[in-house]
Amino acid sequence: MTALARGIGSRLGQAIGLLLAVVVVVFFLIQIAPGDAALYLAGEQGVGDAEFLAQVRAEYGLDRPLLAQLWTYVVNIAQLDLGKSTYFEEPVLGLILDRLFATVVLAGSALLFAVVVGVAIGVFTARRPESPASSLVTATSLVGFSTPVFYSAVMFIVVFAAKWGLFPVGGIEDVRYQGNWIGESIDFLQHLVLPALSLGIIYLAYYSRLARASMLEVLESDYIRTARAKGAHERIVVYKHALRNAVIPVITIAGLQVGNLLSGALLVEVVFSWPGIGRLAVNSIFRRDSPTLLGIMIFSSAMVILANLLTDLVYRLVDPRIRVGGSR
Repeated sequence: MTALARGIGSRLGQAIGLLLAVVVVVFFLIQIAPGDAALYLAGEQGVGDAEFLAQVRAEYGLDRPLLAQLWTYVVNIAQLDLGKSTYFEEPVLGLILDRLFATVVLAGSALLFAVVVGVAIGVFTARRPESPASSLVTATSLVGFSTPVFYSAVMFIVVFAAKWGLFPVGGIEDVRYQGNWIGESIDFLQHLVLPALSLGIIYLAYYSRLARASMLEVLESDYIRTARAKGAHERIVVYKHALRNAVIPVITIAGLQVGNLLSGALLVEVVFSWPGIGRLAVNSIFRRDSPTLLGIMIFSSAMVILANLLTDLVYRLVDPRIRVGGSR
């Protein structure tokens, strides 16, 4: 077995153990939270007698001991069964998958925007560290990094949607629109711009500063001086030799911040009425829909763990010296 295969196997084993720990912790946190799902369901049905409450608890397994409920839930998760929503009365996994595309597109667009533009700004300012443009970018980055996501989202709506009318106020599509797929795609992108910018701007500020600091350090390396001494063109020195090593810290942080990105997406989805997993989670909290909320938290944790695994693999693509197993 190669070192790469051993490294991947080790990471997978750690990921499964971590996911199991998350399931146990989240399960008990949901159970000790105030409120009773059976009482909520009884209120929805307009029935509150003890017999109906007992029937509801028996139907959803709420009358069983906690350890028995936990064991059943873990076994079901192993079979990709996240349970049944107490509010929608549908499989939780189906509810999540129906909204997964919207969340992935939003978070992916925000991350892509932040990484690409942030690295470009970082490289530009690193090549001209004493210029007025570099100082302006640094100051603007500090403002962007310190601005809360929900505040940026509200300001974007006020300025670009309500006042100037350049973009829609919220939602994922205009239900009144009737046209071909090209027009529908344009309409979808128009709805995506403001949520993606709201979510990505704070990470753009962070990645630009990180890329700038990393690029300045790499440009002072001995092999960069050697490349310049050999007469290599400055563009080749910067974009071929320096950038490849300078971008590694950005990739590291981007992979580790997937959890923060998903939590930020929750706020953005609520502000813009974006029909993603985050909005479903908020609705589940208000409706005391424990199976759906628990399923969302487990699913989100699995996505974060998967993102960390993919980050390990990207390391190897960016720098072959880095081994998944940690050896060089």
